[in-house]
Amino acid sequence: MFRRRSRSEPVEPDELDDQQVEQGVDDEPADESPVQGPWDVDDLEDDGIDRIDLGSLRVAPTEGTELRLQVDEQTGEVQSAMLAGDEGALELRAFAAPRGGDLWSEVRPQIAADVSQHGGTATEREGRWGVELVCQMQVVMPDGTQAMQPSRIVGVNGPRWLLRATFLGAPAVQPEDAQLWEDALAAVVVQRGSHAMPVGDALPLVLPDDAERA
Repeated sequence: MFRRRSRSEPVEPDELDDQQVEQGVDDEPADESPVQGPWDVDDLEDDGIDRIDLGSLRVAPTEGTELRLQVDEQTGEVQSAMLAGDEGALELRAFAAPRGGDLWSEVRPQIAADVSQHGGTATEREGRWGVELVCQMQVVMPDGTQAMQPSRIVGVNGPRWLLRATFLGAPAVQPEDAQLWEDALAAVVVQRGSHAMPVGDALPLVLPDDAERA
């Protein structure tokens, strides 16, 4: 089941900066790939998991969650995918990255600074995929009041892509009990494509044919 979510609903920090530009395309096999999921589409063997194709992301919904897509109401472009359940959510965004680089280490301080600039806090911790950010982000609720939204942001460097995953709710504040949510992240597949893109640009997402367009 799909549900479109308005951009006005609070989620997490601003988009990545895109001041760098990737130079050219190389047909050589990528040197870097996650030792565990998330996976690059070229590295994943058939594992029998039924994933939903969103273009640059292939996501496997888990029991007790629904897939929601954040759509820009003006352009109609899909900006992120989210697995949402009663106790929390996992938001997914993928970005172009340089070959063999560590874009997550570069953008992590930018995200922390942005959170701080907007009245929140961001601290680093060691997690399943290395260094991640634990944030308290000030957001505006639908009724106009302000509140602090906890989140945990994970970055996974892949072959010419960065997958940024934001845990909200229980998996953000109780990471020791978030294995099912983290396993959902580990099952994600990224399809970067071979064309050159500015580093930091979001990889395009598309609505599945059977998505609700309410």
